[in-house]
Amino acid sequence: MPAIFLATLYEYSPLFYITVVSICFVVTCGIVLGWRGLDVPVILRNSDETTSNTLICKKQMKEVRNPFGLEIVNPDTATIEKGVTLRPHCLEKCILSCYWGCSVQKVQEALQKHVYCFQIQTPGVLEDALYSEYLYKEQHVVQKQSKEEIFIQLPEDNKIEDFGPVPRTCYPLIALLTVSDVDDRELYPIVSMLTIIHIPDRSYRMPCRIMYQYLLTIQGQFYDLKQLYMSVSDNAAKSTEAVTEDVSTDKELLEKLGLSEEEMQENTAKDCVVCQNDTINWVLLPCRHVCLCDGCLMRFQHCPICRQFVQESFPLCSRTSPMD
Repeated sequence: MPAIFLATLYEYSPLFYITVVSICFVVTCGIVLGWRGLDVPVILRNSDETTSNTLICKKQMKEVRNPFGLEIVNPDTATIEKGVTLRPHCLEKCILSCYWGCSVQKVQEALQKHVYCFQIQTPGVLEDALYSEYLYKEQHVVQKQSKEEIFIQLPEDNKIEDFGPVPRTCYPLIALLTVSDVDDRELYPIVSMLTIIHIPDRSYRMPCRIMYQYLLTIQGQFYDLKQLYMSVSDNAAKSTEAVTEDVSTDKELLEKLGLSEEEMQENTAKDCVVCQNDTINWVLLPCRHVCLCDGCLMRFQHCPICRQFVQESFPLCSRTSPMD
C-alpha cells in the first residue's frame, strides 16, 4: 500500500514527492537519535521535554588535604626594583624558598623528575633538579598556622631590569613551600607546592600575579591548580582557587575560597544564572564556571554562560546529587 501511494505521488508531482520523502527522513532520524539518547536539534524535540537526554558525568571527588597556601599581598605595587610581598599560610611549620630568574625549561624538567626520578620534598632536591640555574635564592621559615607577610626582593647590587622579551626563557620568580619537619611530611599526601609568579619589569609590565601553582604529591604526581569562575548575586564574575576536596570538608573548602559561611549564603542565595531561585553549587568542566544550582544541572548539556559542552561536573557543597 505505501509503495502504491508513493508511486501515485511521484506520477502526480516529482518535486512534491521528493519534498515529502525528505521531511519523513529528517523526522525519522530525529526520532531515532532521540530514542538513543543523542542530542538532536531543538526544532525536532518535544515541546514538553524539559530535561536533557544526556546526563552530565559527575566527577568522582577525592579527599585531599593541602597543607600549603600562598598569596601575593598588594600585587599592583610589586616590581623587580621594589620587590614583592608574599603571605604563606600553612598547616605545619614550613620552609619558603624563593628563586629569581629560573630557567623555564629546567623548572618543567624538575616537575617531570618528580614524577619519574625523585620526589621534590626539600629545597635541596629542587635545586639539584634545576642544576642551580637561577639568579638569586632566599629562604624563610613559616610557622604553623601563621599568616605573616614575607618581603622578597633581589639584592641592592642587582642590575637586572627585565627577564627578556616575551616569550621568556626564564620565570621571574618561583616559590617552593615544603614541610620543615620530616615526621610531618607523612601526614599529608601533598609534599610541596611550587608557585610560579610573574613580576612586571621593563619589557613586560603586566601586573604581578600567580601564573601557575603545582601541587606535588607523595605518589610522584603533580597537579596544576586552576581557578573557578563563580557568578555572584551582583552579576559580577569572581575568580576563586580550585581545590579538590571531599564533600565532607565544606568548611575547609569555603576557607580556601576565601568565603565565610555567612558570605556564601548571602552571595549565593539567588545566584543560579538560570532560575535565579536557588544556590549555585555545581562546577562545570572544562570551562570551570560555577553557575548552576542542583535543580538546573541536569537540564543543560552546555554551559549557560560560555556555551561550551559540559564533560564533567562536581559539587561545591555536600548535597545529594540530582542525578543519583
